[in-house]
Amino acid sequence: MQAQKVRDAIIGQKLIAIVRGVEGGKIVETVAALSRGGIHLVEITLDQSHEDKLQEALDAIRCISREFDGTVFTGAGTVLTPAQASRAVEAGALYIISPDTNPAVIRRTRELGALAIPGAFTPTEIAGAAAAGADFVKLFPAGLLGCEYVKAVRAPLSHIRLLAVGGVDLTNAGDFLRAGVVGFGIGSNLVDRKLVSRGSFDEIEARSRAFVQAVTGE
Repeated sequence: MQAQKVRDAIIGQKLIAIVRGVEGGKIVETVAALSRGGIHLVEITLDQSHEDKLQEALDAIRCISREFDGTVFTGAGTVLTPAQASRAVEAGALYIISPDTNPAVIRRTRELGALAIPGAFTPTEIAGAAAAGADFVKLFPAGLLGCEYVKAVRAPLSHIRLLAVGGVDLTNAGDFLRAGVVGFGIGSNLVDRKLVSRGSFDEIEARSRAFVQAVTGE
Protein backbone atom coordinates (compact mmCIF):
# COMPACT_ATOMS: atom_id res chain seq x y z
CA MET A 1 0.00 0.00 0.00
CA GLN A 2 1.18 3.51 -0.86
CA ALA A 3 0.32 4.90 2.58
CA GLN A 4 2.54 2.31 4.26
CA LYS A 5 5.40 3.12 1.89
CA VAL A 6 5.15 6.80 2.76
CA ARG A 7 4.89 6.03 6.48
CA ASP A 8 8.01 3.86 6.26
CA ALA A 9 9.83 6.56 4.29
CA ILE A 10 9.12 9.19 6.94
CA ILE A 11 10.29 6.90 9.74
CA GLY A 12 13.35 5.74 7.82
CA GLN A 13 14.48 8.97 6.17
CA LYS A 14 13.33 11.31 8.98
CA LEU A 15 13.38 14.47 6.87
CA ILE A 16 10.60 16.32 5.10
CA ALA A 17 11.74 19.39 3.19
CA ILE A 18 9.24 22.23 3.50
CA VAL A 19 9.06 24.18 0.23
CA ARG A 20 7.07 27.40 0.27
CA GLY A 21 6.82 30.25 -2.18
CA VAL A 22 9.03 28.72 -4.89
CA GLU A 23 7.88 29.84 -8.31
CA GLY A 24 6.76 27.18 -10.72
CA GLY A 25 9.72 27.62 -13.05
CA LYS A 26 12.18 26.61 -10.32
CA ILE A 27 10.23 23.98 -8.41
CA VAL A 28 11.64 21.04 -10.40
CA GLU A 29 15.24 22.21 -9.98
CA THR A 30 14.66 22.74 -6.26
CA VAL A 31 13.23 19.29 -5.70
CA ALA A 32 15.93 17.73 -7.89
CA ALA A 33 18.59 19.35 -5.68
CA LEU A 34 16.90 18.02 -2.54
CA SER A 35 16.71 14.56 -4.06
CA ARG A 36 20.37 14.56 -5.09
CA GLY A 37 21.19 15.50 -1.51
CA GLY A 38 19.27 12.51 -0.18
CA ILE A 39 15.93 14.06 0.79
CA HIS A 40 13.00 12.36 -0.92
CA LEU A 41 10.07 13.74 1.09
CA VAL A 42 8.87 17.20 0.06
CA GLU A 43 6.02 19.27 1.46
CA ILE A 44 4.60 21.98 -0.76
CA THR A 45 3.00 24.57 1.51
CA LEU A 46 -0.38 25.94 0.49
CA ASP A 47 -0.48 29.73 0.45
CA GLN A 48 -3.75 30.73 2.10
CA SER A 49 -3.45 34.43 1.23
CA HIS A 50 -5.27 34.16 -2.11
CA GLU A 51 -6.96 31.48 -4.20
CA ASP A 52 -4.49 32.05 -7.05
CA LYS A 53 -1.57 31.43 -4.69
CA LEU A 54 -3.20 28.30 -3.33
CA GLN A 55 -3.74 27.02 -6.85
CA GLU A 56 -0.08 27.66 -7.69
CA ALA A 57 0.91 25.40 -4.80
CA LEU A 58 -1.47 22.69 -5.98
CA ASP A 59 -0.01 23.00 -9.49
CA ALA A 60 3.47 22.57 -7.99
CA ILE A 61 2.34 19.40 -6.22
CA ARG A 62 0.95 18.07 -9.48
CA CYS A 63 4.16 18.96 -11.31
CA ILE A 64 6.61 17.30 -8.96
CA SER A 65 4.34 14.29 -8.41
CA ARG A 66 4.51 13.72 -12.15
CA GLU A 67 8.18 14.64 -12.61
CA PHE A 68 9.49 12.58 -9.66
CA ASP A 69 6.97 9.76 -9.61
CA GLY A 70 8.34 6.91 -7.51
CA THR A 71 11.44 8.79 -6.32
CA VAL A 72 9.99 11.66 -4.27
CA PHE A 73 7.03 11.47 -1.89
CA THR A 74 5.11 14.71 -2.22
CA GLY A 75 2.84 16.17 0.45
CA ALA A 76 0.81 19.32 1.03
CA GLY A 77 1.32 21.66 3.98
CA THR A 78 -0.84 24.28 5.71
CA VAL A 79 -3.98 22.35 4.77
CA LEU A 80 -6.84 23.88 6.75
CA THR A 81 -10.06 22.35 5.41
CA PRO A 82 -11.34 18.99 4.19
CA ALA A 83 -11.90 20.55 0.77
CA GLN A 84 -8.26 21.60 0.57
CA ALA A 85 -7.21 18.09 1.58
CA SER A 86 -9.30 16.71 -1.28
CA ARG A 87 -7.79 19.15 -3.78
CA ALA A 88 -4.26 18.37 -2.59
CA VAL A 89 -4.68 14.61 -2.84
CA GLU A 90 -6.26 15.01 -6.28
CA ALA A 91 -3.11 16.93 -7.29
CA GLY A 92 -0.90 14.10 -6.07
CA ALA A 93 -0.22 14.75 -2.38
CA LEU A 94 0.45 11.57 -0.44
CA TYR A 95 0.35 13.17 3.00
CA ILE A 96 -1.49 16.15 4.41
CA ILE A 97 0.20 18.42 6.96
CA SER A 98 -1.62 21.08 8.96
CA PRO A 99 -0.57 23.70 11.52
CA ASP A 100 -3.52 22.72 13.70
CA THR A 101 -5.59 19.69 14.64
CA ASN A 102 -8.87 19.58 12.77
CA PRO A 103 -10.61 16.19 13.09
CA ALA A 104 -12.57 16.84 9.89
CA VAL A 105 -9.35 17.32 7.92
CA ILE A 106 -7.84 14.18 9.46
CA ARG A 107 -10.97 12.18 8.68
CA ARG A 108 -11.10 13.34 5.05
CA THR A 109 -7.38 12.70 4.59
CA ARG A 110 -7.73 9.13 5.83
CA GLU A 111 -10.80 8.60 3.62
CA LEU A 112 -8.66 9.59 0.64
CA GLY A 113 -5.93 7.11 1.58
CA ALA A 114 -3.31 9.74 2.44
CA LEU A 115 -1.36 10.16 5.68
CA ALA A 116 -2.64 12.72 8.17
CA ILE A 117 -0.06 14.87 9.96
CA PRO A 118 -1.83 17.56 12.01
CA GLY A 119 -0.06 20.13 14.14
CA ALA A 120 -0.21 20.28 17.93
CA PHE A 121 1.40 22.16 20.80
CA THR A 122 0.16 20.80 24.14
CA PRO A 123 -0.19 17.25 25.47
CA THR A 124 -3.98 17.59 25.17
CA GLU A 125 -3.69 18.60 21.51
CA ILE A 126 -1.16 15.86 20.76
CA ALA A 127 -3.34 13.17 22.32
CA GLY A 128 -6.43 14.57 20.61
CA ALA A 129 -4.72 14.50 17.22
CA ALA A 130 -3.72 10.88 17.71
CA ALA A 131 -7.23 9.95 18.85
CA ALA A 132 -8.65 11.58 15.72
CA GLY A 133 -6.52 9.30 13.53
CA ALA A 134 -3.24 11.13 12.94
CA ASP A 135 -0.43 9.01 11.52
CA PHE A 136 2.15 11.44 12.91
CA VAL A 137 1.74 14.58 14.97
CA LYS A 138 3.63 17.71 13.96
CA LEU A 139 5.01 19.34 17.11
CA PHE A 140 5.06 23.03 16.25
CA PRO A 141 6.93 25.24 16.93
CA ALA A 142 9.46 22.69 18.19
CA GLY A 143 12.36 25.13 18.49
CA LEU A 144 10.39 27.29 20.89
CA LEU A 145 9.35 24.30 22.98
CA GLY A 146 12.79 22.69 23.12
CA CYS A 147 14.07 19.18 23.71
CA GLU A 148 13.21 19.10 27.41
CA TYR A 149 9.58 19.70 26.52
CA VAL A 150 9.70 16.81 24.05
CA LYS A 151 11.13 14.51 26.72
CA ALA A 152 8.44 15.54 29.20
CA VAL A 153 5.62 15.00 26.70
CA ARG A 154 7.04 11.71 25.49
CA ALA A 155 6.98 10.22 28.99
CA PRO A 156 3.19 9.69 29.03
CA LEU A 157 2.68 9.82 25.24
CA SER A 158 5.51 7.62 23.96
CA HIS A 159 3.13 5.74 21.65
CA ILE A 160 2.53 8.86 19.52
CA ARG A 161 4.99 9.55 16.72
CA LEU A 162 6.11 13.17 16.78
CA LEU A 163 7.71 15.23 14.02
CA ALA A 164 9.60 18.33 15.15
CA VAL A 165 8.90 21.36 12.96
CA GLY A 166 10.01 24.96 13.39
CA GLY A 167 13.42 26.04 14.62
CA VAL A 168 15.21 22.78 13.84
CA ASP A 169 18.73 23.10 12.45
CA LEU A 170 21.97 21.14 12.22
CA THR A 171 22.93 22.06 15.77
CA ASN A 172 19.86 20.66 17.50
CA ALA A 173 18.43 17.95 15.23
CA GLY A 174 20.36 15.22 17.01
CA ASP A 175 19.15 16.44 20.39
CA PHE A 176 15.54 16.29 19.22
CA LEU A 177 16.04 12.73 17.98
CA ARG A 178 17.46 11.69 21.33
CA ALA A 179 14.51 13.39 23.01
CA GLY A 180 12.18 11.09 21.12
CA VAL A 181 10.90 12.62 17.87
CA VAL A 182 10.87 10.31 14.85
CA GLY A 183 11.58 12.96 12.24
CA PHE A 184 11.50 16.56 11.12
CA GLY A 185 10.03 19.13 8.81
CA ILE A 186 12.78 21.55 7.75
CA GLY A 187 11.94 24.82 6.05
CA SER A 188 14.16 27.84 5.46
CA ASN A 189 17.20 26.24 7.09
CA LEU A 190 17.13 23.87 4.13
CA VAL A 191 15.24 25.53 1.28
CA ASP A 192 16.07 29.22 1.51
CA ARG A 193 14.14 31.19 -1.11
CA LYS A 194 17.15 33.47 -1.61
CA LEU A 195 19.15 30.44 -2.72
CA VAL A 196 16.38 29.42 -5.07
CA SER A 197 16.09 32.90 -6.57
CA ARG A 198 19.86 32.96 -7.20
CA GLY A 199 19.78 29.49 -8.69
CA SER A 200 22.11 28.18 -5.97
CA PHE A 201 20.85 24.63 -6.24
CA ASP A 202 24.25 23.15 -5.39
CA GLU A 203 23.96 24.84 -1.98
CA ILE A 204 20.51 23.33 -1.44
CA GLU A 205 21.95 19.94 -2.35
CA ALA A 206 24.82 20.46 0.10
CA ARG A 207 22.44 21.48 2.88
CA SER A 208 20.36 18.38 2.18
CA ARG A 209 23.40 16.15 2.50
CA ALA A 210 24.35 17.82 5.78
CA PHE A 211 20.90 17.27 7.27
CA VAL A 212 20.82 13.64 6.10
CA GLN A 213 24.21 13.09 7.74
CA ALA A 214 23.04 14.77 10.94
CA VAL A 215 19.91 12.67 11.39
CA THR A 216 20.80 9.32 9.83
CA GLY A 217 24.60 9.21 9.88
CA GLU A 218 24.62 8.38 6.18
